[in-house]
Order: sequence, then structure tokens, then C-alpha cells
Amino acid sequence: MQLPLYVKKTIQQLNANGFECYVVGGCVRDSLLDATPSDWDMCTNALPQAVMATFDDAQCIPTGLQHGTVTLIQEGHPLEITTYRTEGNYTDARHPDEVHFVSNLRKDLARRDFTINAMAYHPEEGIVDPFGGRRDLQSQLLQCVGVPAERFREDALRILRGLRFSSVLGFSLEEQTKRALINEAEGLVRVANERVREELDRLLLGKNVAAVLTEFSSVMAVVIPELQKTIGFVQHNQYHDKGVYEHTVAAVAQSAEKLTVRLALLLHDLGKPFTFSLDANGCGHFYSHTAVSEKLAVGVLKRLRYDNKTSERVQTLVRYHDVVLSNDPACVKRWLNRLGEDGFRELLQVKEADCRAQAALVSEPRLEELSQISLLLDRIVEEKSCFSLKDLAVSGKDVLALGIPAGKRVGEILNDLLGQVIEGTLPNDRECLLKVIEKTT
Repeated sequence: MQLPLYVKKTIQQLNANGFECYVVGGCVRDSLLDATPSDWDMCTNALPQAVMATFDDAQCIPTGLQHGTVTLIQEGHPLEITTYRTEGNYTDARHPDEVHFVSNLRKDLARRDFTINAMAYHPEEGIVDPFGGRRDLQSQLLQCVGVPAERFREDALRILRGLRFSSVLGFSLEEQTKRALINEAEGLVRVANERVREELDRLLLGKNVAAVLTEFSSVMAVVIPELQKTIGFVQHNQYHDKGVYEHTVAAVAQSAEKLTVRLALLLHDLGKPFTFSLDANGCGHFYSHTAVSEKLAVGVLKRLRYDNKTSERVQTLVRYHDVVLSNDPACVKRWLNRLGEDGFRELLQVKEADCRAQAALVSEPRLEELSQISLLLDRIVEEKSCFSLKDLAVSGKDVLALGIPAGKRVGEILNDLLGQVIEGTLPNDRECLLKVIEKTT
């Protein structure tokens, strides 16, 4: 393992003062996977006060003294240094009721969630791995340290962390760990929504997301109860050879690795079970399912406390995921005006993934049309064609200069001109547009 110099210096300084110190957890795991750790966590037998005294010439922040954690700022980098500890009961399924500082590294590692996160490293001693984390990394296996059910009852978020690791790393879950994870899933209802959201986001962007969403659908229905009715729901429709949930999973997995796109696809068909009807020929229909899906999606996004920007974008994508687009410049420009370039590109990504998850007989011609629309979009953007008021060759100042009084009428005139330019009935030419404005006075 290659440690940054500021990390090595921290270990050396604690060692020089008579204390043990190791890097621990995720940074060890990531290093062994040849990935660059996002941060470096450390553990020591020094009590928090001793850690702060050792680095009295540096910035030390007592971020969690009751849990033994001090944050040391070294060369501008925050390092969390935590005293070896064992933990009591988790009454709130999140925090230990009490912690006990110990002098033994192995006891500290024994309290951690998965074996791949229960390894430590010292530059001179090498890897400390009492629970077989390296073996499980090589076998691409996730298993709990100790009794799985106990680990998940201590902190139910570990259930979703396990699924996130499986999705991101492509690892399988060891059988006892898997059974306990499913059996203890209801504990997730006691976890703060913000913590659930953070794990869900990372899970959705994982390379193994399809397998995880499929195998652990019952857990996902605890995380997002609105998904429950979609599981096993048959569509009875020539356009769909998969049930609603199966289609949802396939769409998520085949989409761009962008959170707003994958969130929208996860939620885009929530309304189908509520809008299902069979016609005389036994064909299933889902009239107005987009409106119901949007309403349900808004509830999910609000409950999981997504920021306004993400929520609004996802809501918009769900609302328009089923809209009919045509390979026509005016159509593309209208959508660019409504959603902006980024928003429209995301809508095309949602529609493409949605289409790929449908029956091949109908998806292939639709995919070809979406490809042509995407090429047309590229050309319109490259040519800097006018599709928004900021692109229009005249502005509100021009309208006012021609004698139109300030007020609502100014905006109406500009929007009318923009509409005609988008439709191609007027050129985006300043002189031409000024003449049109003059005729309205």
C-alpha cells in the first residue's frame, strides 16, 4: 500500500510518542482493489486527549470525543483518528448507546460491518486482517464480521451498505449474510432518510445494479415502499415482455451512469399498477400513468430529502418520459426551450433506456428515431440555432425602445417572436424582428 506522506508522518508521530496507529477500513479495502481512497481513516490505542496532545502544534478538531474521534488537519487534509473501541447496544439502530475504549486492535476490528472493511495497515507491519478480508476481496464476497443479524440490528444502514458494495464492486453476498440482510430489512425504517438516500444514490450508480435490484427487490420495497406494487406486476402489453419492476430494473441498468437519469427511471413507472386496465382483447393499458408516477415520485424525493435541483429534474423526467418526440427541428427546439440542453439530453437518455427495456420488436425502430433526434440536437447546438429568449436577435430593451410600455406585454411579444423563429416562420434576424414588433405598436 502506498500511503500519502502526511499519513505516514501522522503514524510516525503517534508511534514516536509510544502509541500504536494504523490506517483502517475503507482506505485499506480500496487500496487493495487498486482504487484511490477518498479519505484515510486511522485508529490508535491513544485516547482522544492524548492524540490532541501529540499534535498540539496542529489543528485538532474534537469531532466526536464521546466516540473517541479526533479530526486532525495535516497539510490541509482531514484525518479522522479514532481510539480503539468496542460498542454497547444500538437502541436507535444507528448509534451505540455507549462505547468502551480498548487497547486491542483486534477487538476494534471485530465491531465493524464487513470483513473487507475490518482490515488495518501499518507501513512496517503490513496488513492486519484477523477476519479474512483479503480472502473475501479475492473471492469477491461480502460477509459480515461475526453474526450477520447482530451487525444489521446494531446499525440497519449496514443492510443498504451491503447492497451498495455489491452493486459498486460487483461482489456476491455470503449466504448467511444474505439471509440476515433480507430478514432484517425492516430495520431500515428506523434509519434517517438522509443516510438512506446517500447509500441509494451510490447503489444506483453501481455496475452490478441490475443484479442487486433484482435479487433484493424486497429490501428495495422497504427503502421505497412505492415500488412494492410494481414487483411481479404483469403488463399484458405487446410493447413489454417484462413485468413493471423487471422493466424498471432493466431500464436503470441500461441507462447513462447519471444519478438524475437513474433515479427518474427507478420511479418512472410507479403509477402503472394504479392505472392498469384490460381492453376486450386482453391488452393492458396504463392511461395517465405518467401523472400518477410523477405524483408518487415527488413523495419519494421529498421523503428522502433530495435537494430541490435534483428533485425538480427527476420530477420533470418522470413527467415527460413517455412523451412522443419527432425528428423535426421545430420539435427539438421547443423541447430545448422547455428543458434546456442538459435537461433535454437527459430526457433522451431516459427515453432510450426505457425503450431498450421494452420488447425488441417495438424498441428497435424507436431507438433508431431517438438516435436521429440526438444527432439533430447536436447539429442545432453546434449551429447555435435560436431556441431560447437569450438567443433571440432582439431583447426587451428593443421592445421598449419601440414604444411598448414596460409590463407583461413585452414578454408576450418576445415569446411570440421566439415561437415563430423556432417554427421557422420567421428568421432570427434583428431587422426583420424589429419590423414585426413595429407592426404590433
